[in-house]
Amino acid sequence: VINNDDTIVDHTWIWRADHGDGVGWETNRADYGLRVNGDDVLATGLFVEHFNKYDVQWYGERGRTIFFQNEKAYDAPNQAAVQNGDQKGYAAYKVDDSVTTHEGWGLGSYCYYNVDPTIRQGHGFEVPEKPGVKFHDLLVVSLGGKGQYDHVINETGSPTSGDTTVPSQVTSFP
Repeated sequence: VINNDDTIVDHTWIWRADHGDGVGWETNRADYGLRVNGDDVLATGLFVEHFNKYDVQWYGERGRTIFFQNEKAYDAPNQAAVQNGDQKGYAAYKVDDSVTTHEGWGLGSYCYYNVDPTIRQGHGFEVPEKPGVKFHDLLVVSLGGKGQYDHVINETGSPTSGDTTVPSQVTSFP
């Protein structure tokens, strides 16, 4: 959790173990990876992976991320376990609806739901649609068809499909 303003987060890997001995969806549960409450926070080289709900939640104003890499939790047991109300899954990167200014460049999320490959993610990125919220060069990808994304960001971007591991990309949002 980052509560301070004017903070730089550089080359950070935040990870919940989701495969290997002694780990499991409920055994070593961690719902959230990174939560940013401070204003004017810059993240560069941000890697956040395998959390049970949101991997990143951003509440601060004027946040910026340059390069984000994400894997959704492999060990989700079924769709119900990752269901977020009527939303399919929790976004990898969520900017709160109250935020008016945020920007990101080069963000990607992939899924590999090896326990239940029928799991669907509504999108990889969820952001408020406001003039000051902008994203550049986003992608989502399903590794080998083990789970799928319906969209890249909000309701924008083509779904992933099949088992070809071809990313769905959005160059600029909005």
